[in-house]
Amino acid sequence: MEKPVLDPASGGRMFYFDRDDDRVVFGDIRTMEPTVLSNGQTLEVRPDILMDFRALPFEDGRFRLVIFDPPHLDNLGENAWMRTKYGFLGSSWRDDLAAGFRECFRVLAPYGVLIFKWAEVRIPVSEVLALTPERPLIGHKSGRQAKTHWIAFMKGGEA
Repeated sequence: MEKPVLDPASGGRMFYFDRDDDRVVFGDIRTMEPTVLSNGQTLEVRPDILMDFRALPFEDGRFRLVIFDPPHLDNLGENAWMRTKYGFLGSSWRDDLAAGFRECFRVLAPYGVLIFKWAEVRIPVSEVLALTPERPLIGHKSGRQAKTHWIAFMKGGEA
């Protein structure tokens, strides 16, 4: 069976219990050899497939679950450790995230689930959710300041 889960912006796979879970296609737009960040953490980015979440290289309806955890920060300095760790959004972040949502829903099977993670540091989650016509099913805030949002969507039954 082909892998049923896609994470198109997996970065360092930080929230996975098993960072080599064989059910997941790990994708990212970049690779990085193990690097010690200025905060002392070691980060490695090793996607199974290099991909851009704005143009996914998969057929429609291919995955049962898509995990979409795009970069959350814009206007970061070139050498900022948070940029290195999480990536960054450019000035076209609205267009980029809207394209990412379209692509994630395109490759999601009917009645499939999309898990979306957003850290509300600079950009409110309401502005991000306005970029997709899809309705969230459930959501939960977490973190010390309750700024991380975990939101689940379920795709409709259309192909």
